[in-house]
Amino acid sequence: MSRILLLEDHERLARLISEGLAPAGIMVDTFNHISHAEAALQRMPYQALVIDRGVPDGDGLSLLRSLREAGNTIPCLVLTARTALNDRVEGLDAGAEDYLAKPFAMEEMVARVRALLRRPAEVRSLEPQCGDLTLRPESSLICCGEKSETLAQAELQIMLLLMQKCNGPVRHSALEAAGWGFSDAVTPNALDVALHRIRRKLLAIGSTQRIVNIRGIGYALQDSGPTK
Repeated sequence: MSRILLLEDHERLARLISEGLAPAGIMVDTFNHISHAEAALQRMPYQALVIDRGVPDGDGLSLLRSLREAGNTIPCLVLTARTALNDRVEGLDAGAEDYLAKPFAMEEMVARVRALLRRPAEVRSLEPQCGDLTLRPESSLICCGEKSETLAQAELQIMLLLMQKCNGPVRHSALEAAGWGFSDAVTPNALDVALHRIRRKLLAIGSTQRIVNIRGIGYALQDSGPTK
């Protein structure tokens, strides 16, 4: 599963895009303000952006420009009703990889986003590793040596974030957002239940990696040493 950020203030269009990308294995977190998208980008390692130019608090290109100025090279598709040549050039000059004008066919949107995801923002393993663990997102497997366990979707997203931060702390709220998104209602113990299931699976495959609670900060993967 890939995860992208969509900046789009048209509620129905945002819902259609999200529903259209879901069958392609692409999760979408939708925001209708630049400020909200900026906050989400600080908490979540998205694989790509799809941004609308006309949102209530400004031009979506301002978000893209600030990301590029900060050295963030996350792939970006600009989505807009502005079709004049100078508007397309402006978007590309701001750092976008692609440009899609409204209205569009959903099949084209899916193809453009897939192409965007094949151009990662940074050199990153498609199968992240941490200690003796390897995560295989395409098959939803967590592996240690020859042993593996299947992860549910929320578990997979949580492990992806923990392994990207390998041995570094991740806040409780960031793990909740990874597992269930920013807009979905999450029950108070949903993360605890998911972490319990993941811990059991790590034990089942013989990994020395443990998910530990760092008081007042969050959670982290840590090596517990050789198993006995």
